[in-house]
Amino acid sequence: MSQEKRKGDEFVLNEKEVICGLYPRVSTEDQVREGFSLDEQEESMKRLCDYKKYKIYKIYREEGVSAKNMKRPKFQEMIQDMRDGKINKIIVYKLDRLTRSIQDLEFICNLLGETNCSLESICEEFNTETSTGIFL
Repeated sequence: MSQEKRKGDEFVLNEKEVICGLYPRVSTEDQVREGFSLDEQEESMKRLCDYKKYKIYKIYREEGVSAKNMKRPKFQEMIQDMRDGKINKIIVYKLDRLTRSIQDLEFICNLLGETNCSLESICEEFNTETSTGIFL
């Protein structure tokens, strides 16, 4: 999200500071089946943040917990930090790391809108800062 300000005859771009919560998650079955570890997810997210000049507020590592519902301690902590204005972007490795429920995804997307936050996935073309991402 950026805004332009006029300075003399020039336009100066003001960038909104992006403060991220990284959400790596694996369940025991995921590690066996998919083979991507928390450390691998976290490293990929950190590289993205470094590349895009995002600041990292906190890493919410969720280990051995299914995404079948939202009753996950680190997930709930991240949601509270969103509500408290501590983060304005969530980064996930893949969308299924965040949720496996369409109803939960709808809740999350509504909450993103209410808190002026966005969601970005490393492995998928999913970024709620774009019109396509919002549509999807």
